[in-house]
Amino acid sequence: MTTRQPKVHTQLARSAAQIFAGNDRMNQLLIEHLDPAAWKAKPPGNVRTIAAIFTHMHNVRSKWIRLTAPHLKVPPQLNRAHCTPQQVRAGLAESAARCAEMLAEALDTHDGRVEKFRRDGWASPWPVGPEMLCYMLSHEAHHRGQVCMLAHQLGFPLPNQVTSGIWNWEKLWKDCGATGDPGSNY
Repeated sequence: MTTRQPKVHTQLARSAAQIFAGNDRMNQLLIEHLDPAAWKAKPPGNVRTIAAIFTHMHNVRSKWIRLTAPHLKVPPQLNRAHCTPQQVRAGLAESAARCAEMLAEALDTHDGRVEKFRRDGWASPWPVGPEMLCYMLSHEAHHRGQVCMLAHQLGFPLPNQVTSGIWNWEKLWKDCGATGDPGSNY
């Protein structure tokens, strides 16, 4: 007999979905304000372009959804060599919406369709919980840092209001349709 992990409170499920939406808004802000010449500029060394980093973020989200919540519509993969900023923004918006659904289902006390977080085919699945959200956010924050650093190193630094704006959670929260401030539901 398998014992399922107890689900977390429904309010946490809603908050996790909103937090992931805010996380995606940060990605969208970076792309919106990135100099178009930086998109496919080749950095020195054997590292990804900014375009490849953002397509990787979308493609990993699609993998998480396919492995963890295959009943949701899995967004198509993006090609890092041919994707425009507009295509990546649309892809990220779609994959963020599916990830938010996946998180809401995983953390909701009333739905048992998402029982394990499968971040990769080679990795052991995790029970669903806040760790799932933390892993997803950490992955994206790591790559946002790479994008900001690469843009600067390539001579296309993002404006200060953008790099500061990704820390303005109250505004990001409202941009994503949430009411109140982060943490006001507790």
